[in-house]
This record gives sequence, structure tokens and C-alpha cells, in this order.
Amino acid sequence: MNDDIIGKCWHCGAGLTKADYGRETNCLACNKPTRVCRNCRHFAPGRPNDCVEPMAERVMDKTRANFCELFDPSPNPAAGPGPSPTEDLRQAAD
Repeated sequence: MNDDIIGKCWHCGAGLTKADYGRETNCLACNKPTRVCRNCRHFAPGRPNDCVEPMAERVMDKTRANFCELFDPSPNPAAGPGPSPTEDLRQAAD
């Protein structure tokens, strides 16, 4: 069994191994799902569907486990849930 750290949890930053990215697997440190858009190397806020892969199925909640076949763990995932683009625009308008 290979226990090499290949990525980090999007929520708490804990190290994750290949076995930690199962569809129903949660981070052992914070209990958040690990196979989520925010943990994927294709996650790109601001792009259509917030993904660099144009053929990826739309996922509404980027912090919930999903079945995306294009999922590829990111060694440096996006940080926890920050302000949404709508909130950013609202703040800029104020």
C-alpha cells in the first residue's frame, strides 16, 4: 500500500494519499469530502463551470462529493469557501 501524500484537503490543508480521494471518503482531520471540485487540479474560479475542462459536467456545489470522471487531485487545492463572485461584485459596488 502506498501512503505517499499526493495532495492536501481543500478545507483544512491536511495531507491526503491516493486512498483518501474515494467518492464517499472524507478528510480524517476535518471530516469534509475530499473528491470535490475544490480539491481538483482543474478547478478554476471564473471559468465556465469553474473548471478548465470544457467537457466536465456541471457541478453546482464545489464542496460536495461528486462523480466527475475528470477529477484529478491537486497538490495545492483552492482554499476553503471564500466569497462568491456575486459577493465580490456587491462589495465592489458599495
